[in-house]
Amino acid sequence: MTEEKTAEKGAPEKGERIAKRLARAGLCSRRDAERWIAEGRVKVNGRTLDTPACVVQANDLIVVDGKPIAEPERTRVWRYHKPAGLMTTHKDPEGRPTVFERLPEGMPRVISVGRLDYASEGLLLLTNDGELARKLELPSNSWIRRYRVRVHGEVDPERLLELEKGITIDGVRYGSIKALLDRQKGANAWVTVSIREGKNREVRRVFEHLGWPVLRLIRVAYGPFQLGSLEEGAAEEVPAKVFKEQLGLEQGKWAKVQADEHPELPHAPGARKGGRTRTEGGKDRPFAEEKRGPRADRRRKP
Repeated sequence: MTEEKTAEKGAPEKGERIAKRLARAGLCSRRDAERWIAEGRVKVNGRTLDTPACVVQANDLIVVDGKPIAEPERTRVWRYHKPAGLMTTHKDPEGRPTVFERLPEGMPRVISVGRLDYASEGLLLLTNDGELARKLELPSNSWIRRYRVRVHGEVDPERLLELEKGITIDGVRYGSIKALLDRQKGANAWVTVSIREGKNREVRRVFEHLGWPVLRLIRVAYGPFQLGSLEEGAAEEVPAKVFKEQLGLEQGKWAKVQADEHPELPHAPGARKGGRTRTEGGKDRPFAEEKRGPRADRRRKP
């Protein structure tokens, strides 16, 4: 272990920062790791850390809350079909049930890539690598988040088209939103929504602002990964080969991912000229596209 510093010739110290190591181990995000250090919960080789500016080596003993952390496993990713009525957090201060309390048996400790709010359902990516989760969440990746949304009210397709220009609500600017009316049935309608930013409760706030409150919200795609026919409450590991291909990583870069040295991720994996991605192109999709009028719609009414 060393205090973080730069050698005289400008070469960084070997090893990695403690916050990154904890994130790679799937314990927490980098930000949470820094908070844990400030709270005195992290020790390295018997010494309680008081700063995140610490570089650790492979043979250093790292202890969190009195327990040694395990060596990071290879990077793994799962698709999970989140049911409505679960919080995407490890512990809810209000005592509500969480995603991580309801995962299938045999799952290792994982963290989520982004969040779905309590009432939302659908695709949630999980990983055992906090550093990778952080990179997959970045808006700069330009990954499309696609939703099937059931709203109350008579939807005007022309107003949906205007959302492509972006919209400002209560001082918050939301970027371009692609929304397509799928079906109007009586007082309710199904709309497919595609966004790239994924701000907190973005879809709900936008439709509420337009006068069409959201009755149901199902995420069916996150970047190149699809919900497909995955059953509610089920988790399915993404094969390493598929994961590598969908991130657009060459074999050499994938080896670095396996060694937990994550390269910068490409914008919109598989993107071609004209803005189409492999997810949208058809034949290269690893998982089935969500069909119009999802099974969940036929199963129960909100």
